[in-house]
Amino acid sequence: MSISKQAIIDAFLFRHACKEFDAERSISDADFEFILETARLSPSSFGLEPWKFLVVQNPTLRQKMLPHVWGGQKQLPTASHVIVTLIRKTGFMRYDSEYVQSFMRQVQKFPEDAALARTAILKKFQAEDFALLESERAMTDWGGKQTYLALANMMTAAAMIGIDSCPIEGFEQAGLQKVLAAEMAIDLNAWGLAYLVAFGYRKAAPARPKTRQEQAAVVQWFR
Repeated sequence: MSISKQAIIDAFLFRHACKEFDAERSISDADFEFILETARLSPSSFGLEPWKFLVVQNPTLRQKMLPHVWGGQKQLPTASHVIVTLIRKTGFMRYDSEYVQSFMRQVQKFPEDAALARTAILKKFQAEDFALLESERAMTDWGGKQTYLALANMMTAAAMIGIDSCPIEGFEQAGLQKVLAAEMAIDLNAWGLAYLVAFGYRKAAPARPKTRQEQAAVVQWFR
């Protein structure tokens, strides 16, 4: 790989939660396809991709979402692109679901013996190791954690090509899900809501510098 370490650190220093975008500037199709590709290629537990990314460009749809997104009042109207990320619900992510069984064979291309062996491992993981099958919430949280891997990759990739972003968790889940169902035909029996993320170009420089704890405060070594 030819990317310098400093270039990567510079991208992290550049990235911030952009509160308002320059509504006159749009991300090119090629650049946004690149961002989406980093989401598609992101890792997930057992490689089962429990996500779906809705790219909401229609201004009317964004306006209908806005009353339920208190953390995106400036971002939704001004962003070049907005993604709503969904999580597959328990019925799809169980070890014995049609989705998982088909995914192992059709997407991951495992031969039958390998698919059966992985099913046994996934069953133990879900039922015993992490006790995910005890509640819908546990499974949803498991899927949600994985969608954040894609979020981090999208935001970092965007920063590396000079594009700003803002992850948004400030929303009323029930109200926003009703909009997704009514306006975008999202099946709420199959999908839950993880987060929104807006992309574009900053209208102004960040109001304050990036602050983080020193590495020594968050890293502990055991040699």
